Amino acid sequence: MSGWTTDPDQPAGQIRYRFEPVQREDSQRALYLQYRFQPGATEAIGWQLSLPDLDASAYDHLELWIRGDEYAGFAEALKLEFKQPLTDGPLGLLRQGSTVIEGITGDWQRFQVPLRWMNGIDDWTHLRQLALVWQPRRSPVTQGAYWLDSLALIKTGQPGPNIHDRVIPPKKTAWETTLGGKDAAQPHVHARLAGWPERLTVAAAELPQDSPAFLERLVHDTWRGLAALSDREHGLPLDTVRLNGSVAPERAWVGDYTNVTNIGLYLIDIVAARELGLISAAEALDRLDRTLDSLEQMETWRGFFFNYYDTTTLERTSHFVSFVDSAWLSAGLMVVRNAVPELVERCSRLIDREDYGVFYDPVDQLMMHGYYVHLPHRAEYNYGLLYSEARLGSLIAIGKGHVPEEHWYRMARTFPRYFTWQSQSPKGRVMKTVNGYAFPGGHYAWKQVKYVPSWGGSLFEALMPLLVLDEAHYAPDSLGRNAAAHTEIHRRFALEHLGYPVWGLSPSSRPAGGYGEFGARVLGVRGYRAGAVTPHAAALALMVEPAAATANLRELVERYPIYGDFGFYDAVDPQTSQVVYNYLALDQSMILIALANHLRDGVIQRYFAADPITQRVLPLLGAERFFD
Repeated sequence: MSGWTTDPDQPAGQIRYRFEPVQREDSQRALYLQYRFQPGATEAIGWQLSLPDLDASAYDHLELWIRGDEYAGFAEALKLEFKQPLTDGPLGLLRQGSTVIEGITGDWQRFQVPLRWMNGIDDWTHLRQLALVWQPRRSPVTQGAYWLDSLALIKTGQPGPNIHDRVIPPKKTAWETTLGGKDAAQPHVHARLAGWPERLTVAAAELPQDSPAFLERLVHDTWRGLAALSDREHGLPLDTVRLNGSVAPERAWVGDYTNVTNIGLYLIDIVAARELGLISAAEALDRLDRTLDSLEQMETWRGFFFNYYDTTTLERTSHFVSFVDSAWLSAGLMVVRNAVPELVERCSRLIDREDYGVFYDPVDQLMMHGYYVHLPHRAEYNYGLLYSEARLGSLIAIGKGHVPEEHWYRMARTFPRYFTWQSQSPKGRVMKTVNGYAFPGGHYAWKQVKYVPSWGGSLFEALMPLLVLDEAHYAPDSLGRNAAAHTEIHRRFALEHLGYPVWGLSPSSRPAGGYGEFGARVLGVRGYRAGAVTPHAAALALMVEPAAATANLRELVERYPIYGDFGFYDAVDPQTSQVVYNYLALDQSMILIALANHLRDGVIQRYFAADPITQRVLPLLGAERFFD
């Protein structure tokens, strides 16, 4: 047992503990815990019990008895945490499951906490720590004490719902059953598509040699694919289509589901296609109407859409409501309402009903990953690092007035040095004050290039927000400069360090099957491993290093059979030349929108910047300088 503080270099307070006699029916001694915060403390302190690689998989609840000391004072809520080592992450980094115990009084009370509420832990083996945590914003009483007794793991036989519980859509299930099952339904799903590729690959010699003409051809083919691989009736993009090395429909697998980011970006795709002259204004309006019709029929929770839906029946297929995915749908609706006057009212109605405060943790002042509606409990983890794709959602939440501006400065630019699992120790991590808010700054460096890190070091994290937000213009000394640094290092890391002939490491399909997270390890706090190169990463870089990105796209075409009837496939392994013949709606949309911004002078960025929500946060972006 021990007391701890979040930052050993700047202790936020003290924890003391001892065993004392108590008068309880089932116990004679209890643990007496005293806490005291330092004046002005903002970080947490806690009491920790080391666990000997404990296996709790046979249990379903944690039970404890607790009462506050009325004489010493106490807070009515405490955070409880279990931790275990990551098996697939840096040494010293722990996975956490937590919940908050509320309603503590001066009388003994028994609390039974379902382990499944602590959804950050899935496999309840190899537990290393149990902690009680005091947080100043949750504990307005700055010092106090508790008695703790009869702490035990128990099995009630009623574990409750799990985050992995499936949603069985009744209409879709019945439809598949009448056809003979999922496999038998595939041809019928295929028949709902708006089109299909006619040939697997296009030879590099068939593509224009002139760079502008090559990019115009790419944007044309990419849009044809996005339009084709969507549900014709509902106007929703299908998440994944796997061709399996052939355009024969019977060889392919069509994933007739979609998520809300796909839908948000598809709305932008339609606007982009109009701006690029690929479709008329009338066709764009018709397509947008169809997609909005579907959105208005789909089940929601507190104004937000669930993370996944069936494209055939529009039934939800997920219990999870995602913060970052919801934000990309909001972004799509914001672009549309500024680009298409006829749809302002419909888009605004969907935007206005979303209250991003449901994802905001006022204690940590950060946005949580989302909410499991069926538990009901929010996701364990927050977006605690500024430089991720989720920063766009934070700006939308601030712009809507649902979370305070201070949240922007609570996201970490770097982590403290004592986080020894980091890929490198931050430099220049000193306190800065911007717009009256004090926070630690700092940066990493690679070959004398300074940058604020992302989590995994992928171009997706670094550049996806640029699809709608011109960070180089509005945040030239912070986010804009960081995008340039990440792009340069990405290119050099792949070409110089890895010896790849092409670059663009980002989450994508894996040649071995499935989906993987890839990145330039040096750019991430944790750092994803190198692996497949994905064209969407190179396309995102068009908005930062257009000449180098265009040359890279051309190199991909020249070296690998990666260009098909609908543009680029999802990924290639540069070491084996193995191409993954998949189309992912998310990645194809990133290619299309990046191209639209590049070829039409930031047209999507300008529509997004014109929105009132964005206008409120633009002054926030220009105030910070990352590398002072």
